Amino acid sequence: MAKMRVAQVTRAGGPFELVVREVVEPGPGAVRVKVQACGICHSDSFTKEGLFPGIQYPRVPGHEVAGVIDATGSGITGWAPGQRVGIGWHGGHCGYCDPCRRGDFVTCRVAAQVPGITYDGGYADYMIAPATALARIPDALSAVDAGPLMCAGITTFNSLRHSGARAGDLVAVLGIGGLGHLAVQFAVKMGFHTVAIARGQDKGPLATQLGARQYIDSQAQDPAVELNKLGGARLIVSTVTSGPAITAVLDGLGVDGVLLLLGAAPEPLTVPVLPLIGGRRSILGWPSGTSIDSQDTLAFSVLTGVRAMTEVFPLERAPEAYERMMSGKARFRVVISTGQ
Repeated sequence: MAKMRVAQVTRAGGPFELVVREVVEPGPGAVRVKVQACGICHSDSFTKEGLFPGIQYPRVPGHEVAGVIDATGSGITGWAPGQRVGIGWHGGHCGYCDPCRRGDFVTCRVAAQVPGITYDGGYADYMIAPATALARIPDALSAVDAGPLMCAGITTFNSLRHSGARAGDLVAVLGIGGLGHLAVQFAVKMGFHTVAIARGQDKGPLATQLGARQYIDSQAQDPAVELNKLGGARLIVSTVTSGPAITAVLDGLGVDGVLLLLGAAPEPLTVPVLPLIGGRRSILGWPSGTSIDSQDTLAFSVLTGVRAMTEVFPLERAPEAYERMMSGKARFRVVISTGQ
């Protein structure tokens, strides 16, 4: 039997273990993917720390996968060995719950699957995934570039294009990190008047490099006041995980403005109700997207030149790569390369 390397977690809160496993055959409706790169997402901590209910260990994390189909199971049409594919957060669905019957697969309520959580993910040489989870990767994107777009990319791109904001509208991005540096790029390429908000003057040059028209230093300025000087934001995309930081920008929304939440703050938000009512403002969350949304993200990125800034580690250094991401010091997405 052929062998493969995986970086697995054997128990909640336990360390990564680099082990060798047998390469298994894909079952009906599934494919085997030779992993070339896998981005490391903060959500991988759900697996590492056991924060997602029902995880069965040992488990291999990773849901920002780029690779090549190596083998197909029975019942597969439209996919073949040799095709370049990506696999993101949406890794499968039941097909029969009410959201699925409406075609809203990412909100499946019965059997939603997430690579690296409900089945083994991309911290490995090979992985098995349902064919419904596959997105085609354009030739113009390398595996390292494609990986982070399968989660951080689709989450920012897909939420922006469904936000209701139109070209020329004032769109603010709160936080310039793993999600935020992509959100700024996508917002600029979609034709929005893009404003970046972060802590410290040192982020200003980066915001300009990414294409933002203005930069607001939330340490030295009140972001809500500054946004109102510009007429109020039609949309504020929050990529941060700080409840107080999110609350601080609410008053920067214009009439009919939307606060779009992409970063998960651990504490509840403090929301003043009267400004929401008086300004017809709203708060919206957005969960990634399906495989075709991932494919759209990849295609748009090729068309416009949007790319994640990455730090690349070999598979055998997966534990170090994970800690680099968790430290918050990475600039800005950490990617594991298998060298295949």
